[in-house]
Amino acid sequence: MPKNENRLNRIDEELKKEISHIITFELKNSNVTGMISVTRVKITPDLKYAKVYVSIYNSKNIKHTIDALNKSAGFVRTQVAKKVNLRITPEIIFEIDDSLEYGAKIDSIIKELNIKQNEE
Repeated sequence: MPKNENRLNRIDEELKKEISHIITFELKNSNVTGMISVTRVKITPDLKYAKVYVSIYNSKNIKHTIDALNKSAGFVRTQVAKKVNLRITPEIIFEIDDSLEYGAKIDSIIKELNIKQNEE
């Protein structure tokens, strides 16, 4: 693994921790509903953009919540700039992480196949 890759991974983890804290304790947007969990952060090699993948539970409307998060991205970026010491603070883009639902779907398919196989 190249040295730069290690640095990017460390930055990803640091951003994940800080953004998660900011969303949970500092964000005061009434359109952001439900429990939001930052699952991972992927920063571009030039450090200009960071994709923040979130899982949203118990939300009234997931699409509205993602839109509200993206509207609040400027505030989140400002808070990150205060807490994380980077020369360039990346622009933040929120995306829904559906890997948990995907995993649950795959799991249910496997269980179904096992039940059918046991019936035969």
